[in-house]
Amino acid sequence: MEKKKVAEWLAQGSIAVSKLLLDRYKQLGLDERELVLLLHMQSFFEAGVSFPTPAELAEKMTISAAECMEMVRRLLQKGMIAIEEQTDERGIRSEKYTLEPLWEQLVHHLYTEAVRSGQAGEEKAEESLYTVFEQEFGRPLSPFECETLAMWMDQDGHEPAIIKAALREAVLSGKLNFRYIDRILFEWKKNGIRTIEQAQDYGKKFRKPKPSARPAKQATGEFQPTIPFFNWLDS
Repeated sequence: MEKKKVAEWLAQGSIAVSKLLLDRYKQLGLDERELVLLLHMQSFFEAGVSFPTPAELAEKMTISAAECMEMVRRLLQKGMIAIEEQTDERGIRSEKYTLEPLWEQLVHHLYTEAVRSGQAGEEKAEESLYTVFEQEFGRPLSPFECETLAMWMDQDGHEPAIIKAALREAVLSGKLNFRYIDRILFEWKKNGIRTIEQAQDYGKKFRKPKPSARPAKQATGEFQPTIPFFNWLDS
């Protein structure tokens, strides 16, 4: 094989194919033939041909020029490609294909996918939150309690993790009721508590044992350390 021929082949270059497009062309409503047609269009663009004819495109594929023209029409209807006017330096107008609508649809698909994924994560966190409360209370929550949970998240803007932390604080304080938890969340929000770490540090300073506190004596005669208690309702 002549070295010159190999060099000519290499000089023809290659086209970059988006992996995102390969992974998601089906979700965009494209089939394999349409995908290959789009890739051939991209190849023509990179070769300096901005408006390849159906016949030129069909030569690269196993379809007729008529079939290729029909596929181009469908891609235009689907909003995958567009035809734009361009004017050269001599003022001569011409038309060209652009794949920009395809990339815009791909970006929109990825954005929608990310939003749905985020919403699913939030729904799962909320569902977990309701389950944790019912486990701690040992019963199903009442409609009023469910509404209160929703208000904490939607109106007050508390994250599920912070609400769970307030629930744990109420359990430690022996005050397992929604009024007490609501007061904890109010105090945390007023003092700028936004993370679990901040909530833990803020709660610890109120649970430090006082120097004068004496250990409680049980009936067995053994002394057990008392659990410091802070009443958030009195704050």
